Amino acid sequence: MVSVQDTASRDDVRSGIIAAATQLLREKGANAVTTRAVAQAAGVQAPTIYRLFGDKDGLVDAVAEHVMATYVSSKSTAAEAEHGDPVADLRSGWRTHLEFGLANPELYALIATRGRGAPSPAVVAGMEVLRARVRRLAAVGLLRVDEQRALMMIHAAGNGTILALLGTPAEERDLGLGDAMFDAVLSSILATAPAAPDTTTNTIAVTFATVVPDLPGLSDAERALMTEWLSRSVTRP
Repeated sequence: MVSVQDTASRDDVRSGIIAAATQLLREKGANAVTTRAVAQAAGVQAPTIYRLFGDKDGLVDAVAEHVMATYVSSKSTAAEAEHGDPVADLRSGWRTHLEFGLANPELYALIATRGRGAPSPAVVAGMEVLRARVRRLAAVGLLRVDEQRALMMIHAAGNGTILALLGTPAEERDLGLGDAMFDAVLSSILATAPAAPDTTTNTIAVTFATVVPDLPGLSDAERALMTEWLSRSVTRP
């Protein structure tokens, strides 16, 4: 018969192994999460990992579930406090999700590309948070597509945006891509377009850039410099 103390000890060991594997994943990447390295970091023998998780894949799944569950718990708490503009709240949730993905590149890429059967409880819980936000849009008559279509469009666009940014060197990332993708999705799912940031300045800059090569009185170097300034202005937030 297994005692309460034995169960608590087993849970503590399991938690310690997951914590060690999570740290390795974040600091050194997925390739560093080997059974030997995790066992050494957690101060246990390799057979303990096999006994508790089955194999390395089971350990990685447990790590992903742990990090996602922690994130989704905080996201759920934030969503429960939302009672304002449903579009603004959805945008806030979108930005939080992108920040999480970019802050956990190895883990997010692993979750997004790893072959799985049924989604994990944490992923299901995260989708329910998004579903509730979409339902708020529908409740006030803003959706022009059904809720499931809207849910999947937002979910797919969010994941795609994160993976695209993660696949780009940090110094070359378009930091405005997230908001641009969000606005593109909204334009497809909302019956009434939400209030959007004023883009008049950007529009003028983009238009002006098309005539820079033909401006009189400027040297080639001056035209090149002006083109660079305009490009930097419209691509940086």
